[in-house]
Amino acid sequence: MTTAPAAGDCLLVLCNCPDAATADALAAAVVEARLAACVNVLAPCRSVYRWQGAVERAEEVPLLIKTTAAAYPALESALRAAHPYDVPEIVAVPMVRGLPDYLAWLAAEVAPAPGSSGSTFSC
Repeated sequence: MTTAPAAGDCLLVLCNCPDAATADALAAAVVEARLAACVNVLAPCRSVYRWQGAVERAEEVPLLIKTTAAAYPALESALRAAHPYDVPEIVAVPMVRGLPDYLAWLAAEVAPAPGSSGSTFSC
């Protein structure tokens, strides 16, 4: 049996993208860089929000990014650098419970690969 990370050590990060191509590119890049174990690219949704004093409506593609608290700063930085929005939605929610084996897998996949010097990111 594997040991699960402590409550709150794993995070679910929400991030909306302007289109499927951007969402797919960001998802692949953060998983390849080991900044996330898994990213779900969801079906487009309709967003209504206030931006620069006006109510806006847009179709967006949500990402559900599974990562660790330790990797979050690098993930946030990578998303912010590669995201086309001026102020992208990047919101982290702690996972307080989950299947222990899944959480252990998540933590292992986000950890640097054996023999590597850490994560690199490109999008």
